[in-house]
Amino acid sequence: MKLAYKVWLNQNGKAFGEGPYQLLRGIDRNGSLRKAAAEIGMSYNQAWHLIRTIEGRLGFPLIQRQVGGSSGGGSVVTSRGRLLMESYKVFREEVREVLEQLYEKHFGEMFRAE
Repeated sequence: MKLAYKVWLNQNGKAFGEGPYQLLRGIDRNGSLRKAAAEIGMSYNQAWHLIRTIEGRLGFPLIQRQVGGSSGGGSVVTSRGRLLMESYKVFREEVREVLEQLYEKHFGEMFRAE
């Protein structure tokens, strides 16, 4: 048996969690919302809608679009978006550590092989 959980930030609905975190990481790596969406198995339209919904709930932009042209356009994560990503990454790791300690405290002996 093992512990399973999901952690997200809520602001008038789900505002930020693992999916949006992975999407922003992909944008940061690729410079493209389309490529980032494809990496996590999401359509471009779904990803665009997700970003806009989250930005509305948080009250600040997560990405800045650079429209086409000869360079092909793309997207970059804003400084506030990057701070959110970094904070969420550290927060998620601390949550994992604390939950594993609590799981061990309450259930560890129950599920150890005898």
